[in-house]
Amino acid sequence: MRVLVYTLGCKLNQCESEAIADAFVHEGFEVVAPNAEADLCIVNTCTVTTKAEQKARRMIRKFIGQSSNPVVLITGCYAQLEREELQSLAERIVVVSLDAKPSLLGLPLYLANHHIGGIDLLDSIEKFAASKKGHLTTSFDYEAATFSFHSRAFLKIQDGCDNSCAYCRVTIARGESRSLSVEQVIERTLTLQQEGFREVVLTGVNISAYRSEGYDLRALLIRLLEELGSDIRIRLSSLEPDRLDEKLVAVFADPRLQPHFHLPVQSGSPVVLQRVNRHYSIERLAQVITMLREVKEDPFIAADIITGLPGETDAEFEKTLTFLKAMDFSQLHVFPFSPRPQTALFHAQDRVPERVRDERAKLLRSLSAIHLRRYMDRQIGKKVEVIIEDKQKGMWSGLTGNYLKIGIADPPAEIKRGALLPVYLVLDPKSGLPIGRCSSV
Repeated sequence: MRVLVYTLGCKLNQCESEAIADAFVHEGFEVVAPNAEADLCIVNTCTVTTKAEQKARRMIRKFIGQSSNPVVLITGCYAQLEREELQSLAERIVVVSLDAKPSLLGLPLYLANHHIGGIDLLDSIEKFAASKKGHLTTSFDYEAATFSFHSRAFLKIQDGCDNSCAYCRVTIARGESRSLSVEQVIERTLTLQQEGFREVVLTGVNISAYRSEGYDLRALLIRLLEELGSDIRIRLSSLEPDRLDEKLVAVFADPRLQPHFHLPVQSGSPVVLQRVNRHYSIERLAQVITMLREVKEDPFIAADIITGLPGETDAEFEKTLTFLKAMDFSQLHVFPFSPRPQTALFHAQDRVPERVRDERAKLLRSLSAIHLRRYMDRQIGKKVEVIIEDKQKGMWSGLTGNYLKIGIADPPAEIKRGALLPVYLVLDPKSGLPIGRCSSV
């Protein structure tokens, strides 16, 4: 049986999808690429924006239309909040809520033992979903041994969020903050290291809020670094700025922690931040960015920004623009405000006109392109380590520690996916972008 797993949204969703795909591989099923025909299509959805939900519906209709007449199983945050809407899209759909998503790790074994030729696959999956025969039941049961879609390993250490930001629906879907135990984090990371992974990405909804058995994120990282070898990289997913203090940032000095940080900034206006219930000041944000640059040499610092939050005036947007220029972020991930049901801002009466909202987003994306190019230009001439990811059109590519995806001009013959390769960054005359060379120039 051919199984397709399609993921929308954050690294946490990617981590959970990898574990589901791994469970199918373990039971002998064939996991195929997202553009292939399949018998079972699993769509792991996101509800951060209206566009994310629109894309989910579009992909679901695409999979339903395959000539293989597949069953489409829908899960994730969107499925948690809009089960009936998704179920109504077509007949051969099974919706599994986010609460029950961990049970999908037991679906491959169930199908291997119970699905019999001549019985429609839809019947088998519906029986599984109804009886919840999945053998695992908590949100930390996702533990992939192999990763079908990434050369790096992803480890979920935290789930949920207590911040209740006025625009965010994810906290409604995911619930309160909770964390994987310290011992399990260490055990799982050591297992990934033994399996040969050279980079582990620690993920969660809000990993800055990690708390378990008296450990916070700082204490966890210290303990983890004591246990790990020197030849593995640790990358942190998105970090909420309000939790980043001097003691935590000091731990980032360890060379195994990669010089790449992603901050959900959302606005550079103090009034807007207060209005949407963010828990930091602009002054604190600036201090955090300064600390990150002091502990790491020219790190890649990306920021999430929402344009057109209700009530955002031209003057408040100008404050955001001025702040972003002053902080010189390496890249901006820009999202036009999307009113989400059940959030405090869903019924806001002072919405910014969509035209203005989108113009602001366009301006910030142009600024991001300038900042990213400037950052890449500064990397020329540096020696870095690249983790090899894939090969396309005859050229290997990989990811630097500071999160630049680059091609490798002269890879060694024995190169393998997932390997760490030291290279020099030089300017590619064709693309005008950095490219890796193994030999010195």
